[in-house]
Amino acid sequence: MWSRSLALALLLLPAPALAGVKENVAALAPQGLVLVMVARDNALVAQNTDEPFVPASVTKIVTAWLAMEVLGGDYRFKTRFYLDDKRVLYVRGGGDPFLISEELAPLATKLVAAVGRKPITGIVLDASYYPSNLRIPGIEDTDEAYNALNSALAVNFNTVYAVRRGDKVRSAEKQTPITPLAIDQFRLRRPNGSSRISLSQDPMVSLQYAGELIAAFIERAGGRVKGKISTGPVPEGLEPVYVHQQSRALSDILVELLRASNNYIANQVFLEIGGHRLGGPVSLEKSLQVANEMLAAHGLAAAIHLEEGSGISRNNHFTARGLAKVLELFAPHAGLLRGRDGGMNKTGSMEGVSTLAGYADTSGHGRVRFVISLTSNDDKMRFRLLRTIESGL
Repeated sequence: MWSRSLALALLLLPAPALAGVKENVAALAPQGLVLVMVARDNALVAQNTDEPFVPASVTKIVTAWLAMEVLGGDYRFKTRFYLDDKRVLYVRGGGDPFLISEELAPLATKLVAAVGRKPITGIVLDASYYPSNLRIPGIEDTDEAYNALNSALAVNFNTVYAVRRGDKVRSAEKQTPITPLAIDQFRLRRPNGSSRISLSQDPMVSLQYAGELIAAFIERAGGRVKGKISTGPVPEGLEPVYVHQQSRALSDILVELLRASNNYIANQVFLEIGGHRLGGPVSLEKSLQVANEMLAAHGLAAAIHLEEGSGISRNNHFTARGLAKVLELFAPHAGLLRGRDGGMNKTGSMEGVSTLAGYADTSGHGRVRFVISLTSNDDKMRFRLLRTIESGL
């Protein structure tokens, strides 16, 4: 009955009004891909929708849908801590994407309460949940923050935010202590001024920084760390003395992921989809297997092609109708999308690619799903097209 009523409403839409929207869209961006859909299969606007397009960060909508389906909105990442009889602290990473300074401060307080204030004689970092040769397609060999390496155990999105003045380096965040490695990396890689750099070039550098920052927060919490920081496996049979659950549920993490469009967070979440369903260690192959099985179950095997979960790879390809179908499936969680314009949408940008997709509220048809893709870097045009859709329908 609902679909028949909707079909009748479509028939009653004044033809000049719908034609006017199509004409305005074509006038603004004649080469642009624009699809606007209501209900399941009803397209109000369908311009240049035959060819697949590169989605860029709009890919994160698909990752968010997969994560909500496989992990659930209440899922929480875990980091485990072990203490042996020599008071060596072992830290086993679980791929927590939000192991940031604001999380490490209360974590350290609880850890010190669990292990006591006697000196810790060393810290051993176990990042074996992620294989050492893991690489994400599209991540480049640069120190830009968006190219941060994914890791089972990384802090502050595997980046350092600091300020350099001559030979002096200080943290650019009051909540983050500066560490010896952070100082060395900034002196090596950045001139004067403030900036955020990734630690993606060497996984061992990334782990060392994680260990140094954890140690600094333990000291802040009243504990003591005397020994060196190293890497290695947790000894067999050793039980955790403290298991830290991320304070943010997955649904909260997805809000930040979609809002800030953080590639590191996106692929941490994407990798956990495979690890959770098929067991560790994680791998891109496991996550792609789970994703492709779910896409195929909804008839989307040919419409959504993923290489990774953030959109940084140009080898991701979607069809407009395929993404519109994902938006239909994701609709119960539409509130997780917090667009730059205050709407429920997600942008994507890379050289020669400008995308926008999500939900729009119209006076004549209520909430519609839309997909916009432009082969340009015209950031404003995609929103002009969205305003045309909202006001015309």
